[in-house]
Amino acid sequence: MNETEDIERQLADNTKDNSNNLSSVKPAISNNDIPATQVKDGQSGKSSKAKALSWIPSLYLTEGMPYVIINTLTLVFYKQMGFNNSDAAFYTSWLNLPWVIKPFWSPFVDMFKTKRWWILFMQLFLGAGLASIGWLGLQGIDHFFSITLVLFWLLAFSSATHDIAADGFYILELDSHQQSFFAGIRNTFYRISTIFSQGILLFVVGKLANHLGDVRTAWSITFGITGVLLFILFFYHSIFLPKPAEDKHTSTENFFKSFSRTFYKFMTKKNIGMALAFILLFRLGEAQLGRITPLFMMDSAEKGGLGLSVEQIGIIYGTFGITALTIGGILGGWMAAKDGLKKWLFIMALTMNLPNIVYVYMSFAIPSNLYLITLLVCIEQFGYGFGFTGFMLYLLYFSRGQYKTTYYAFCTGFMALGMLIPGLFAGHIQTQIGYFHFFIWVCICTIPGFIIVSKLPFDAKFGKKE
Repeated sequence: MNETEDIERQLADNTKDNSNNLSSVKPAISNNDIPATQVKDGQSGKSSKAKALSWIPSLYLTEGMPYVIINTLTLVFYKQMGFNNSDAAFYTSWLNLPWVIKPFWSPFVDMFKTKRWWILFMQLFLGAGLASIGWLGLQGIDHFFSITLVLFWLLAFSSATHDIAADGFYILELDSHQQSFFAGIRNTFYRISTIFSQGILLFVVGKLANHLGDVRTAWSITFGITGVLLFILFFYHSIFLPKPAEDKHTSTENFFKSFSRTFYKFMTKKNIGMALAFILLFRLGEAQLGRITPLFMMDSAEKGGLGLSVEQIGIIYGTFGITALTIGGILGGWMAAKDGLKKWLFIMALTMNLPNIVYVYMSFAIPSNLYLITLLVCIEQFGYGFGFTGFMLYLLYFSRGQYKTTYYAFCTGFMALGMLIPGLFAGHIQTQIGYFHFFIWVCICTIPGFIIVSKLPFDAKFGKKE
């Protein structure tokens, strides 16, 4: 349900060793297709394996924290600060915009300064931004909500930029063998970052709020601590992050012409209409569900919610839920690599969308048993992870071509757009019809995705081990 970029990142890695069709596809982390800096497979990486271990785990811990805080924790934060569901979902959905435009912004990271410079500057800015939010909260200043919204949007833009630079640096500094060797370590530490941010930080907020008797102070202290942690990581990386000779900004000559030509080629690819319909509509239900479920968990039974504490939500989603989601994603990648994506895509659509009915049940029965709630969330998250694998593999499939890295970046940009727009209105819809009917509405919204999947043109051999 929550946006999980670690699954997106791991898909090519999980299937690479099992499928000749997928072995050459790299994650869309830099627009090196446009127009100059190309990283060739087999080039000599500058980091030995021992040296690489000094920066890869910490870099991906750093990449995950701000993403989860901005896209998940802010929803809980504004809910606790008194926002109604409509406003909380609307304003936090806008924070996803930088990831929508990331494919169009990423070439500028290549054009100005080095990737190492962008990494360090964004980490410094992210640390300063979170620390500032914490300080402002403790000062009790006026217009706190408006100021924090602006700061969170700037942090979202910085986080997206850090993603571009960090992942591009990973490809630049390591040769193709090293990229494969460290893929599992990279993804593992990104998931650890997700568990820390979505689980431990929420747990800390809840405990501090109970101890201090002030939710705003609890959040301020937590944001401040996270900002200090990012400062520490900034200083660490300023020492241990390598300085590859190839890490140079590219020429702007003919850039806009090259970029426009590549985007035109993408938009004129065969079956582009069906592909965009799939990307934008397949997650129509989930895009709304992800904005509302934390609010549903927090609201009292009188309001139709489960009345869970913040620390309980942190444990359920940040530990058990993320674990189930990861297992589902790995299993989905393995099945697609074994039998081919076409055989599993419709089944993946079912496993991704049908478990949404657990929220229909919970909004009707209002269970109080934490074990039951955790089990139902894990079922939904496992199904989401399994089904989301099929969605991301289709993006890899459609990105094939001369500029596959850039095409994939465009696909993920449209993916983020497909999450942003429905999320803007999810809170208003829920407020008007209540949780029970809203979750029924979410189930109805999955129907267009099933229709499109059943008609989607597809190569039956894609992903299958030959």
